[in-house]
Amino acid sequence: MTDALVLGGGGVGGIAWITGLLAGLADAGQDVTGAGLLVGTSAGSAVAAQVGSGLGLEELYARQVDPALQSAEIMAEMDLEKFAEQIGAALGSAASVPEMRRAVGRVALEARTVPEPERRAVIESRLPSHTWPERALKVVAVDAETGEPRIFDRDSDVPLVDAVAASCAVPGVWPPVTIGARRYVDGGVRSIANADLAAGCARVLVIAPMGSAEPFPSEQPLERAVEDLRAQGTEVTVIAPDEASLTAIGDNALDPTTRHPAAEAGRSQGRGLLPLWSRA
Repeated sequence: MTDALVLGGGGVGGIAWITGLLAGLADAGQDVTGAGLLVGTSAGSAVAAQVGSGLGLEELYARQVDPALQSAEIMAEMDLEKFAEQIGAALGSAASVPEMRRAVGRVALEARTVPEPERRAVIESRLPSHTWPERALKVVAVDAETGEPRIFDRDSDVPLVDAVAASCAVPGVWPPVTIGARRYVDGGVRSIANADLAAGCARVLVIAPMGSAEPFPSEQPLERAVEDLRAQGTEVTVIAPDEASLTAIGDNALDPTTRHPAAEAGRSQGRGLLPLWSRA
């Protein structure tokens, strides 16, 4: 089977950091963007779609650091303490992981956010191409009402912009995304990276802007998914931000001003990484 590039969630700061990291790896002779399978969750879905667009890493990097090329982001007005209280209350009333996902979905459906079309326009501006790539791309979201995960791909008959918007719909911050008769929230509600979706691949590189910590209870947490993949004989490498990158991303990864410093820190980190694989 093929190699897989699994990109996890982490806000606009995470998008910039992943992009910088990929560029830095390429600088060091380790371009991993040719992986046959791309798995994207939340911020990672945006980068996966960008990589799948065919635009080169230098161009993608420039879109993070050049103000003239940056996407038209919306500053998230977010009371982190209140948000944590709402999510905590929702999770406390649920007895199982699916119930917890439904509870988070209710918070998202009831939240007052920017209008859905306004948020969709942001995702449109992030993506160099609005067409699904030819190679395999899996974009993860969660049904806000049922709590069931949804894996979008080019055979789902769903526009790429809508799939990425759904995967990036942070509950309580951005509006759930309407696709057909359903509404969807962030794929990170299932897992921060959904690395289990790379099962069957020979090698898997997981890039996780938020590390292995899961923001919500998960049946497929990153650490367990990595263990399971390795038990199946898959060679797995996980990259999380180093100290300099964490500082650059800052306390609010949804803040668009983090893009330039996060991209630069990611590139520096990528250039310094040792060879990722034990074999060519």
